[in-house]
Amino acid sequence: MSPSAMSPIPVPPVRSRRRSRHPGRLRRRAALAVVLAATVPLAVPGPAALAAPPLTAPPVTAPPVTAPPKQPVATGYGGAVATVDPDASRSAIEVLRRGGNAVDAAVAAAATLGVTEPYVAAIGGGGYLTYYDAKRRRVYALDGRETAPRAMHERSFVDPSTGQAIPFDQAVTSGLSVGVPGTVAQWDLALRRFGTRDLGTLLRPAIDVAEKGFVVDQEFHDQTATNEARFRDITPTRKLFLPGGKPPAVGSVFRNPDLARTYRELARRGPDWLYEGRLGEEVVRTVQKPPVEPAATRNVRPGLMRKGDLEAYKSTWREPTRVSYRGLDVYGMPPSSSGGSTVGEALNILGNFHLDAKDQVKALHYYLEASKLAYADRGRYVGDPDKVDVPLKELLSRGFASERACLIKPDRAAAAPVAPGSPDGDYAPCVPPGGATRALAYEGPQTTHLAVADKWGNIVSYTITIEQFGGSGLTVPGRGFLLNNELTDFTLQPPAQGAPADPNLPGPGKRPRSSMSPTIVLKDGRPMLAVGTPGGSTIITTVLQILLNRIDLGMDLPAALAAPRATQRNTPQVFAEQAFIDRYGTALAARGHRLELFAGPPAGTIGAAAGLEVLRPGLVQAVAEPVRRGGGSAMVVRPAR
Repeated sequence: MSPSAMSPIPVPPVRSRRRSRHPGRLRRRAALAVVLAATVPLAVPGPAALAAPPLTAPPVTAPPVTAPPKQPVATGYGGAVATVDPDASRSAIEVLRRGGNAVDAAVAAAATLGVTEPYVAAIGGGGYLTYYDAKRRRVYALDGRETAPRAMHERSFVDPSTGQAIPFDQAVTSGLSVGVPGTVAQWDLALRRFGTRDLGTLLRPAIDVAEKGFVVDQEFHDQTATNEARFRDITPTRKLFLPGGKPPAVGSVFRNPDLARTYRELARRGPDWLYEGRLGEEVVRTVQKPPVEPAATRNVRPGLMRKGDLEAYKSTWREPTRVSYRGLDVYGMPPSSSGGSTVGEALNILGNFHLDAKDQVKALHYYLEASKLAYADRGRYVGDPDKVDVPLKELLSRGFASERACLIKPDRAAAAPVAPGSPDGDYAPCVPPGGATRALAYEGPQTTHLAVADKWGNIVSYTITIEQFGGSGLTVPGRGFLLNNELTDFTLQPPAQGAPADPNLPGPGKRPRSSMSPTIVLKDGRPMLAVGTPGGSTIITTVLQILLNRIDLGMDLPAALAAPRATQRNTPQVFAEQAFIDRYGTALAARGHRLELFAGPPAGTIGAAAGLEVLRPGLVQAVAEPVRRGGGSAMVVRPAR
């Protein structure tokens, strides 16, 4: 190669203090870069080049941006990914092809989803990640849930003039709803523990998509249109997401150069730029003084976040939940999420019954009843374990499950809501439930999930969110991302005097309860399944139903994921998709279930799952939604022939 053809050797990016656990390694890398740079001859132009007139380069036309094709199922070797979006799946696959592992690929995919799915995934939000480490043959759980500001208390969402919680829509579109973002800290902690690439490298695919743009599909257009009224009232949100004053047209190209610049700066400065630096200051300013249009009449309340809240934030490793079901080990996300505990309790209850694919109605009856009971216990006992005492061991005990299962009648649904049980360690057959029932709190269903496997057998199941479609509606000016409204996942109205304590009331530094359920299933100590979904409080039932379909009803994973869904969350009605009602409604109604069409949003569909199954060592099947929310994207490194 001639000297003039050589490219400059890039110096490794500077890592932040949160990443500098190996200063010796960084010094060696920097020294190596200096040595390599010194050995590369400089590209000095020769005399002929100096004498020649300058050449005029022909105009360069950027290739048109086209929508990558979607396929819901892909089977192959070398690594696999399933997400809702082909750009995100492609980002992950490229990382895997270049030798990155599952954690690296998951971060790259999540960052790209922050571009293409900005209303559900952003660095202004948080999430939960479960990880199977093939070398250690162990499952880990990483809590990246947002936290409340230290100034928040249990009556922060109560209007003092009425004594009642402020209207939910006003709570959502406000600085008050914004929790301290956890996504960047979660990426940092996951990469430091298990990654092989730095954050700057993994942000490059997302930066490329943000700069070049992506093709707007019907789902993105509809999500924008749903938010149009409130987006118009927030100046930077209007400018970014309503180009030309209206939702971007289907088939148009949407670019986000502000987010590309933000990602570049994050790559250069590291996570401390958010948690201790200027970006954090801009987030706090946006929360405290929401950038509302001068002519807007919307009451957008300021928030309580301060710079010290960002500095105090920590993403946290937790022990995953684990239950044994039909000889399989099912691992899930522990509190502050209620996903692992509620899925686990429901599976323990179902383990008391024989479920047969030949009688799907009977199996579904038990599934709905087990869900009903587990949700009653979720509402009574589960909250942030750093702030309240969660009886997790007893909630997942076989004794408690047997006591709850004894309440299920084979031919008749119990009237809902049912009361919670008593996970006190003292169990007897058929003990009547005690305690007051609790109404189901609203959780926005707008989240996203991805699953990744690499060639070494590592698995990631990762659910990320900013809560509602569009989160709080507040875009950080000039930064290209929305802030979450996760704090509306708290119980906004404290219970009446004398009522049982609510574990999910707001509090300083507290994480609001979630339903996110990134799940990993092992068979004989080896990974078999990974699955998860968006859907707010329906996440738990969707994951549970997919497991039921796959394990008990004998469906393969594509069929288990595509099958029509119903959700029972301890409510008088069973909310279901139309196809479920058409297929099972009459038979389940005969058992006392009251089925109604799920109203969404989005109307008529529950969840948008993604998962994968290890068919045999090295051979993985990635599975995304075939239809729901426009269908998802499954890819593998080397397709099976």
